Order: sequence, then structure tokens, then C-alpha cells
Amino acid sequence: MVFLLQKTLVYTVPLLIVALAGMYAERSGIINIALDGIMVFGAFVGAFGATLLRKTPFFVDHSQVTFLLSMLIASAAGALFSLLLSFSAIKLKADQTIGGTALNMIAPALSLFIIKLTFHKDELEMARSMGSDGQYHDFGYVILNDKLGSVGSVFFDKMYISTYIAIAVFIILSILIYKTKYGLRLRACGEHPQAADSVGINVCRMRYIGTTVSGALAGLGGYIYIATVANGTASGAVAGMGFLALAIMIFGNWKPLGIAFGALLFGFLKCLGVIYDQIFLTIGGEKVYFLKDLNMPMYFYNIIPYIAVLVVLAFTSKKSRAPKAEGIPYDKGAR
Repeated sequence: MVFLLQKTLVYTVPLLIVALAGMYAERSGIINIALDGIMVFGAFVGAFGATLLRKTPFFVDHSQVTFLLSMLIASAAGALFSLLLSFSAIKLKADQTIGGTALNMIAPALSLFIIKLTFHKDELEMARSMGSDGQYHDFGYVILNDKLGSVGSVFFDKMYISTYIAIAVFIILSILIYKTKYGLRLRACGEHPQAADSVGINVCRMRYIGTTVSGALAGLGGYIYIATVANGTASGAVAGMGFLALAIMIFGNWKPLGIAFGALLFGFLKCLGVIYDQIFLTIGGEKVYFLKDLNMPMYFYNIIPYIAVLVVLAFTSKKSRAPKAEGIPYDKGAR
């Protein structure tokens, strides 16, 4: 059970961060359908940065420092990449869905092109490096402590530093959007931009900020995904996690707590598709691998999260209320 919960958290973290990214953009009035593409680009740039950093002995010996810096690099890359969407949607007043789709197509092509050009490979692997102590170092777990009991082990044994960062990001962003003037202004721009403008709020600037924050979070989520789930490999894809995060955002009704619950639910389902053959119940002193014994193909468990998305959205979409002005280009003269 502890193993299952730990793995669920690993899959939940990138989904939570990227779903929050979508929420921030849409709360400002911009539909960020490019989350998947920004994840891909952030993952690639973060992996590229980690590869360069590991050429220095200090960063080989201090893998967690490398991990943190790589996350910052990925966030910056995601923020910069999202400016393409901001510029087209705010300045050029282009269709936001088409703009986001274009970024989703550009990101993997650009990433793979640079990987092929620079490393002459089809994917970029953040290989383990030997430090000055003669040991191999990877990002690994920041905490290893198996003497904490069942509950304590979930959060404090075999955990990545990214899990704690995600929890901190969730708390900070939740407070920011509901308890600060900035959050009130951001939400006003997504609900009624003309009213916001009438009281002196710069709608375009707030939308630029919202989309940039969204891009930074998506880039961060993409890098965390490849570092913790995809074995440190940037391959121009993130298994559709960006689109799954969009569904979680809608399921959570554009609210942090709802998004957190959705991320846990779909993180569990995503995890189930990977470790179903390792889940067991102890009955009469014997381990019973009940899912494995069903003899269902692996692909059955892999498609469960996406089927669940369709089912959940079918029942919840009518009750969901998106920001009123999302996807609508802001026209200062319109009333």
C-alpha cells in the first residue's frame, strides 16, 4: 500500500503543477491548450541544461543542486516559450486554440531537431555520472528513511525533492490567486475584462503575467515528469500528460482544491497502468497479485486514465463553469 501511494504521488506531482498552469492562464482569460507542447519544450531544455551542468564535477557530486537548477532552467524555458502564445493571443488577437495547437506541434519537432543536431540521437538521456567519490549519481530520492511507519513512509521515505516543491507551489499559488490583490485582478480579467479596465487594471499586462506563470509551471511540470517518471529521457513527448492536466483543470472547476483532488485521482489511475503487476494483497500469509492474475493486457490498464477522463467529464462538464471571458480577445472599446 505504501509503495502504491508513493508511486501515485510521483505521477500526481507533474499533473498537479501543469493543471495549475492551465488554471492560471485561463483565469486571466487565455486558453492555454499548449500545455503539452510547453511541457515537452521545458523537459527538453531542462534535460539539456542538466547534461551541460553535469560536465562540471561539482554538479555531478551534488545531484540535488543539479536537479533544482534544471527545474529553474525548465521553468524559464516554459515561460519564454509561452510568450509565443501570449503575443499571438493578446497582441495579434489570434485564435487561442489554433495558436496553442501550433505550439503543441512546434515543441516536439523543435526539441527532436536540436537533439538530433547536437547529440546525433533520437532522444536525450540524462545519464548517470560518476562523481569524485567513484560512485554513480543521479537525482534519486532526497530522503531515504524506512523507519517511519506506514503513514510517515508515504511522505518521508523514497521521495523526490520535486514532491515537496509541488506541495509548496500548490499552497503558494492557492493563496496568491484567492488572498491577494494580484489574484483578484487576475480573476477579474478572466471574468469581465472591461470592468477590470474601468477601475484601472491593465488587462493585457495581467494576461501576459498569467500566461507566463502558466508557461513556467508547465515547463517545470514537464521536466519533473521526465526526471521522475520517464527515467530521465527527453524524447519529444510527455505521454499526453498536458492534455490530461487540461481535463483535470476542468474536472477541478478551475479551483486549486478541485484540481488537487483530480490530480490525485488521475495520478493514481496513471500509476495503476504502470505497476498493476506489482500490486498485491496478503491473504492467509500469501501474496495475491489480483490484478496481474486477471491476465489482462498491459494496454488495458494504460488506457484506463483516458477512459476515466471521458467518463468524468461527461458527468461533470455541465456543472463546470469556466471563466466567462476565456478565449475572447480583449477589445478595450467593447462594452
